[in-house]
Amino acid sequence: MKKLVAEFIGTLWLVLGGCGSAVLACNYPDAGIGFIGVSLAFGLTVVTIAYAFGHISGAHLNPAVSVGAWVAGRLETKDLAPYIISQVLGGVAGAGILYVIATGNGSSIGGFATNGYDALSPGKYSMLAALVTEVVLTFIFLLVILGSTDERAPKGFAGLAIGLCLTLIHLISIPVTNTSVNPARSTSQALFVGGDAVGQLWLFWVAPIVGAILAGMVYKFYFDAKN
Repeated sequence: MKKLVAEFIGTLWLVLGGCGSAVLACNYPDAGIGFIGVSLAFGLTVVTIAYAFGHISGAHLNPAVSVGAWVAGRLETKDLAPYIISQVLGGVAGAGILYVIATGNGSSIGGFATNGYDALSPGKYSMLAALVTEVVLTFIFLLVILGSTDERAPKGFAGLAIGLCLTLIHLISIPVTNTSVNPARSTSQALFVGGDAVGQLWLFWVAPIVGAILAGMVYKFYFDAKN
């Protein structure tokens, strides 16, 4: 239960901190924090939770990370579904808090930092571009996570490596998909926006999980200490 509560709170913070920066501060009032600021916000949420809860649950905060860890032999099968459920519920809770804040001045939620392709892509990128982006970036993200948390890696730096990697991922892909690499983050925002955001949600489950599975397999069979 401690692990599941940690995943719930951690994912809540990821959505509130990362998506909150995009919704509330990206363009506020005329010169907000911009893409760079939003990218840093997502990275900082991961860094803070990694050091706060990494020793409790591993601070996955992301169904794709849990799937990748499971494939790599880092997460027991019995824990996989409970982790994913806790992450999705935490993400929705974070989005709910953000909704209350964002509508507190009478404004609509607008795009609410949803992920999307075609018309929902910030740069109007195609479904194929979005699919490739999410698969490849999640693949690299999982390799960084698995490598930096390996028992052979330098101790105490995993949180920084993972947070900086997520920052870089956002710097690359915000114009393409608004950056997901995390099905819980995508689900939480899409549920509040509805419509096409929900209709496109499948890609932001399938692509990150495919990337995570590939990374888990590559790390397990090529880089694991047992090989």
